[in-house]
Amino acid sequence: MQVLGFCRFSYPAHGGFQTEHETIDERIRFLYADERLEERFRIFEAFTLASLQAQTDPDFTLIVLIGEDMPVHRREQLEALLKGLPQARLLAMAPGRHRAVVGGVINQFRRNDGQPCIQFRMDDDDAVSRDFVQKTRAVANEVRPLIDRSRLTAIDFTQGHIAQPMAKGILAEPTARQYWVPSLSVVARPGEKLTVMNFNHVKLWRFMPTITLHDPDMYVRGISNWNDSGTRTGPDAAFMDKTGEDLFRTRYGICANRVREIYRGVP
Repeated sequence: MQVLGFCRFSYPAHGGFQTEHETIDERIRFLYADERLEERFRIFEAFTLASLQAQTDPDFTLIVLIGEDMPVHRREQLEALLKGLPQARLLAMAPGRHRAVVGGVINQFRRNDGQPCIQFRMDDDDAVSRDFVQKTRAVANEVRPLIDRSRLTAIDFTQGHIAQPMAKGILAEPTARQYWVPSLSVVARPGEKLTVMNFNHVKLWRFMPTITLHDPDMYVRGISNWNDSGTRTGPDAAFMDKTGEDLFRTRYGICANRVREIYRGVP
């Protein structure tokens, strides 16, 4: 089965954000502010790219959507980072209605091969386990009869971490959540135009059968100063010791020393 990932990197959509703006011009100024973009690039490199580059099953495509008016030097910066991920496809588009645009983008990259399509979404500050693609594809094959008789089927891994990369290291705590990006995939049967981006992820169970799995350490929900969701670490969060850092490296491909390098000098 084809595996398609989608990541919106500061794309100025109409809708799709919890942080509200009166006009699209206000949203563009907010998204492209230097301080914000510096942070997005840091966490994207430290978490998101690191985990995708480490995938045990490299047979997937990641669509990275940006605005066509992103500053040229920022687009070049992103292009340089994505050279390290051959599965990435960078696409620039004008502002549009969020669900219509991203649904169309995902369907644009679908193969017309008569097979179901596994789709997952990632924010630009999240990470997945190194075997996320491998395990998701294996589960989809195991439940193929369910997929064949359903328009859409969700596969959800519930256990992972909330984490914030910092100059000192990785501040993190374990967590367990249902239907949480990025540990959630939707499998669309052949010809189905609805995508993983057509639904509020926490409400997927209302519209399709779901498979809930409790495999440990399957995702990292990244935290920064610019989180649109408002997610934060809790009172049990602590900087990871060597054991924790080894776990992040082996499970997510995230290197704590590289995190410290990327965030050196950042308060």
